[in-house]
Amino acid sequence: MTAEEQLAWLTRNTVRVYTADDLRARLESGRALRVKLGVDPTAPDIHLGHTVVLSKLREFQDLGHQAVLIIGDFTARIGDPSGRSATRPQLSGEEISANAATYLEQVFKVLDQDRLEIRYNGEWLARFLFEDVVRLAAQLTVARVLERDDFHKRYQAGAPIGVHELLYPLMQGWDSVQVRADVELGGTDQTFNMLLGRDLQRTAGTEGQVAVVCPLLEGIHGTEKMSKSLGNHIGVSESPADMYGKLMSISDELTWRYADLLGVGDQASREAARRGEVHPMEAKKAMAHEIVARFHGSEQADEAARFFAARFQERSDNDPVPVRVESDAADLWICQLLKQIGFASSTSEARRLVSQGAVRVDGEPVGLDFRFEKGRHRLLGVGRRRLAAIEVVPPKSTA
Repeated sequence: MTAEEQLAWLTRNTVRVYTADDLRARLESGRALRVKLGVDPTAPDIHLGHTVVLSKLREFQDLGHQAVLIIGDFTARIGDPSGRSATRPQLSGEEISANAATYLEQVFKVLDQDRLEIRYNGEWLARFLFEDVVRLAAQLTVARVLERDDFHKRYQAGAPIGVHELLYPLMQGWDSVQVRADVELGGTDQTFNMLLGRDLQRTAGTEGQVAVVCPLLEGIHGTEKMSKSLGNHIGVSESPADMYGKLMSISDELTWRYADLLGVGDQASREAARRGEVHPMEAKKAMAHEIVARFHGSEQADEAARFFAARFQERSDNDPVPVRVESDAADLWICQLLKQIGFASSTSEARRLVSQGAVRVDGEPVGLDFRFEKGRHRLLGVGRRRLAAIEVVPPKSTA
């Protein structure tokens, strides 16, 4: 590709680039750029939301640029405060090491391992003297930190903010200085940190990095960003059946966004589906199959599709399927429950099914205001061919 073609390819599906002109000039130089992505191993698994930026890093790899993956074994001791409403619990060194090992196994499902430079920021941050910390902290004012929306909201609400959290952006920025990054990738919640890294590089006497800001993928409920702590994630190491089922539970509108940000199919097929030339359910099945195949292989994706059809689309009323639903709530709105277990592809479809009298709980038709009570209700049926025995269980604990 020419530099202009590379620029167009690399900046598609991004939110903003600081700046596109800088990136164009570096691509025109013809040299392999050092492209940085940092991840903190604060939990043992990564989810599809992480793969949005990982896929962008793979695109740089495929164009011949040097990918630099920083495992934040030191910054994980703090935990990134970006987008958080409370201080993260601190992890032990053993937990961080165990999480880091599983992270690498999973990122290799997206990145080319042979063309990846892996660094741990404990290499330089663990060697800091206290005077080094003071010198670094002098390059950032409290006023600038409080410009960040997450810190500002916590400060206004009187919520505690640890001094160590204020140091986190500086530590991430120092990573860019150490690895001589030409480009850094991150989600919208990382914009402040990436731009601070550019400033620290310039202060150190080098050219500041380009910040490529990627969108955040919404979780399966379609509102907040995908997150394990919110229970709305799809983990890349989940079983093929669970992954396929969760993908089939998202709304039709969210299907298009997942397809775009996760690079499912080609542009022409996605546009055809949007125009209604492909049935929404068929488009969703194709998306779910491709994503499962990406992480588990085509045979496993085929089996997951068959399992889903047998579980939710081809069963008789006399053969209920046991389904476990994770929730802390005492009751669940019937339309949300239908979408969550895959009996409806969206809340609007669930409303339609309930309004048509097609939905029954324990054999009795229910209305739009019905709530499925934990420990009281059990059987949820739609039409004559789909019946599930629902067990509501507490969510699994997350780091």
